[in-house]
Amino acid sequence: MPNIKSAKKRVKVISAKTLQNKMFKSQLKTTVKKFLAAVESGDKEAARAAYTAAVKKVDQAAAKGMLHKNNAAHKKSEFTLLLNKMA
Repeated sequence: MPNIKSAKKRVKVISAKTLQNKMFKSQLKTTVKKFLAAVESGDKEAARAAYTAAVKKVDQAAAKGMLHKNNAAHKKSEFTLLLNKMA
């Protein structure tokens, strides 16, 4: 346990940021799962809506540094291919 005041603050800040990161990653995974479930069910309208949400979350994750930009591009490309195969 830190003794210095600034170190104590860093512990608090890091724990808060860790919680925020976990929440965002969970939202990202949930959004992607919803898109994949919509594709599996064959519902085009639901898949399009879920696609938009999934791409937005992936872009946000890349902007925050949670995903590498190439990883985000790869995921978006994969989602697009899945959506286009439905049509």
